[in-house]
Parts: sequence; C-alpha cells; structure tokens
Amino acid sequence: MTVTRAVVLHEPERLSVETVALDAPGPEDVVVEIAYSGISTGTERLLYTGRMPAFPGMGYPLVPGYESVGRVIEAGPHSGLSVGQGVYVPGARCYGEIRGLFGGAAARLVSPGARLTPLPDAFLERPEGLAQGTLLALAATAWHAVEIADAAPDLIVGHGALGRLIARIAVMKGHAPTVWETNPVRAEGAVGYTVGHPADDETRGYGVIVDVSGDGDLLDTLISRLAPRGEVVLAGFYSKPLSFSFPPAFMREARIRVAAEWQRADLDATVDAVASGALSLDGLITHREGAEDAARAYRTAFEDASCLKMILDWRRTA
Repeated sequence: MTVTRAVVLHEPERLSVETVALDAPGPEDVVVEIAYSGISTGTERLLYTGRMPAFPGMGYPLVPGYESVGRVIEAGPHSGLSVGQGVYVPGARCYGEIRGLFGGAAARLVSPGARLTPLPDAFLERPEGLAQGTLLALAATAWHAVEIADAAPDLIVGHGALGRLIARIAVMKGHAPTVWETNPVRAEGAVGYTVGHPADDETRGYGVIVDVSGDGDLLDTLISRLAPRGEVVLAGFYSKPLSFSFPPAFMREARIRVAAEWQRADLDATVDAVASGALSLDGLITHREGAEDAARAYRTAFEDASCLKMILDWRRTA
C-alpha cells in the first residue's frame, strides 16, 4: 500500500501531520510530489474552527488544503500531463476513508490530470515562482471579483492578501482604488493605490465597493457610501446571515453582488498575467513553516495579523 504524509484535521482545532494511505492512480491520473501548500485564512479557518456551514461531503477527519504546487512524478497515459511538469493543484480526494476537504496538504497526492493547471516556464522561472504558485487560488478569486463587477473597484475593504491582490489587479487595469484597513499592521505595502482607516474617509459616492473583510455587519456602512445605482461586491466568506437596512439601499437603488468561487478562465488569466509580469505576487508570502510543524503554522496563519500568507514546505517531508 502506498502512503503519504498529510495534514489531518480530526475535529475542530485538533490537527496533526500523519501517514495516510494514498489511492492507486488510474490511467487518467497523475501522482504529484508537493513542494508547497498554502493555508487559507478564509475557508480553512472555518474548517479549523468548526464554523464551516454544512454541505455535501462535509465531515471529519479530513485533509484540508486547495493551494498546492509541485511536480508530476508519475503520469497516466490519458492524464494529459508529463513527468516533471510543474502544476498547481486545487486539492485531491485520494486518501481512502479520510475525506479530502480539500485534500491538497500532503507530501504526495493523486489527482486526475484534467483538474490540474500546468505552470508555464515563464511562471516557474520567476523568483519564488514555484512557492508563489500557492497564491494562485487567491489571485484567481481576486480576478473573479474584479471581473464580475460592473466596473473596476473604487473602494476595497480589507488589506490582507486578497485585498492586496484585488488592488493590484485594479492597478494593472489602469485604476487607483482606495483601500480601507483598520489594523495598522496591515496598512503598509500599497503600490499604485492608497490605504487608509475608514474613519478618516468621508467619501460618499463610490461606484463599486469590493468587500473582502468577511464582516457582514459592515453592509449598512458600505451601502451608505455608494453612489446612486452603485454596487457592493461581497468577495469575502460570511459564516453568519447577512442583513441590511432597506431604506438607504432603496434610495440609492443599490446592487449587491456575491462573488462566487473562481472559474478556470479566471485561473488561466491569472497565470498568464503573472507569467507576463503584468501581475506581481511578490511580498504576499510572509510566513513559511516545515510541513511537520503544520499545527503551529495553522495557529500563526489564523492568529497573527502580520501573516498575510503562510505556506507549508513539504520538500523535506518523508
């Protein structure tokens, strides 16, 4: 039986790195040796804390992770990939009875080749290129949020990694948004746009506001800052029901749009933009730990405001 080392979340806040069974690959599958995996402070935080809303397939124990990169070490004849290719892996379900939600945090994994995204040489040749592949899901989420809006964002709420990526994409498209951030630790690092505290901003009349804070209590405040027929794009993840006061929204004919999961076209466009140099992923990976120290890494990712992105290094994991 083939085995691998993987992060296993047995129940909320009980996580360890263990040896688990690995399913045998079929003719359409590849085996990927993972170099790095990222920790999501949105979806994975909800899994870790037990606040993830129920959905089909939800349950513990599980292997988390959907931000993994590595190289193909075995390729089935119908996988469409070749040994040695660098790939982005959006997760895997290959651990026997242990659920893959989302299954990317492992030293090796098995996945249909069609689910993976080959990384072009121009991407991998950039400094930290392979490690920065862990940011692709987040960058594609940012790309999707910008693309579905009626126009480029005028205001972005939150200057974590996702807020920074949305701002960078807006700048790439020729705009200079304002970003709100209440935590001074995260206020630095803007290039081509401004970051300020919302209490210092008296602007009324934003056309498009993109919220990545995940704070549903802000919705009335954001609506009050809209221009007539303005739009709020909800690009964070909100674990509690959202509500808003109707009269201010009515007066503005406000529109509220939900940015759902990124699509393959968003990911492909993001890869191309990074490979061409139009979009930078520099400065977003602020912390990294060896994979065997995953328990500490998850706590840091969720508790340390200075941590924009934590990645696990699997390269020395047996």
